[in-house]
Amino acid sequence: MSHAAHPARPATSSSRSIMVWRLLSALALLAMGGIHLYLVLTSTGGVLGMLFVLNAIGGLVLAIAITVLQGRLLQVATVLGLLFMAGTLAALVVALTVGLFGIESSLDYALAPTTLVVETAGTVVLLITTVLVLRR
Repeated sequence: MSHAAHPARPATSSSRSIMVWRLLSALALLAMGGIHLYLVLTSTGGVLGMLFVLNAIGGLVLAIAITVLQGRLLQVATVLGLLFMAGTLAALVVALTVGLFGIESSLDYALAPTTLVVETAGTVVLLITTVLVLRR
């Protein structure tokens, strides 16, 4: 009995769209992590600096995961990426308003406005990506 080779299925418009959103999500996570790493290398030390290093590592790991994983693991990665980005944004907003861990920040702090924009946009992008991946 001979088995006929199955031709590769062409990517559908939907799967291409999801891949674009996955790549945008990965870029947002890398941008967020990159900002935090830059701040550690140029101005932020101590406990906050260590938290920023962990943020950069987390952003890199999640960006890779969202780019390469499939199926259920991709769903987990997008949800975690969304929670990570939204949590980082929430921490920044709290630091800018009432202070966080005894640290008060302001929009005059290096890259604070840029970080606010990147993390807000990243949260929206990751929300869309998560919804698309979970619907599949």
